Amino acid sequence: MTIKPSTFLTSSVSAISGTVSNLHHELLEYVNPEKPTHDHSSVYYQRFYISTFNLDDRTIEAKFSSPMVVTNGDMVTVSGYSKGNRFQVLAYANQTQQVSKHENWIVLGLGALFFLAVALGLLNSELVAEGALVPKFFLLGFVGVAFYMGYRALLIREAISLLQG
Repeated sequence: MTIKPSTFLTSSVSAISGTVSNLHHELLEYVNPEKPTHDHSSVYYQRFYISTFNLDDRTIEAKFSSPMVVTNGDMVTVSGYSKGNRFQVLAYANQTQQVSKHENWIVLGLGALFFLAVALGLLNSELVAEGALVPKFFLLGFVGVAFYMGYRALLIREAISLLQG
């Protein structure tokens, strides 16, 4: 097992290589409560594919919007961060099957810019200028979500660069 830390954002983003064992796949599915009972289209479902496995002696957990392409015995490099006693995967490269995947960091970055634009528009509103309390809470919420999405996009981008470098 090889560990390669990154120093761009924090030392918490690192890459680990090893052989996959004890692989378990799960599907977490959220259903929109406004879904009509007769309509089973995928628009009303949000699916998260969770893969839990051991990479040599570390417990790894990966949550992606598409199934992870990995089987027991594959040589895999994962990059992410430690959370509790598990390593959370942001990006991975399967050397055995020649597959590399990650979540879309560009969409997260664009979402962060959208939330900042909404916050900027709210900041210029008359209600905030008059000192109303509720728009200030919305402003704080939009800015908080924008910073989280931007930070998450940077983490994913850094995880991808660790796999490539």
